[in-house]
Amino acid sequence: MARLSLQFPEDQFCFTTQLTVRITDINAANHLANDSMISMISEARARFLFAYGIARKDGSGIIVTDLATTYKAEAHARDVLLFEVGVMDFNKYGGDITFRITRPADSTPIAMAKSGFVFYNYLETRVVPMPSEFEAKFPKVNRIA
Repeated sequence: MARLSLQFPEDQFCFTTQLTVRITDINAANHLANDSMISMISEARARFLFAYGIARKDGSGIIVTDLATTYKAEAHARDVLLFEVGVMDFNKYGGDITFRITRPADSTPIAMAKSGFVFYNYLETRVVPMPSEFEAKFPKVNRIA
């Protein structure tokens, strides 16, 4: 039983992408390894940010501050996984990016994840406020203190 429970509103996912589990993503137990799942989540996050116009320009981008993942089922080599991505809980500097990972071939839930992030200026090596143009792309997202 998972010690952590991640549940997200159905209407908060705003981006999807598919990734295929590679043979090199498989561990000794013959299923998707934890480190490979984290890499796939990172790739889905990068695709999401690119689709929404967040790229390192003028020395700024994001930094991941934390990651929570719960696993529901195994995935295996050559499984195509659907990553649904959303955002929630904005604050002055960032918020959370959420992920629901399923295997469309049989509608099996594979994992849920939530990744905290802050905007960061890599040239100045400091956290910076969330750009208003990014926040404006998600008008329904809750803002917390």
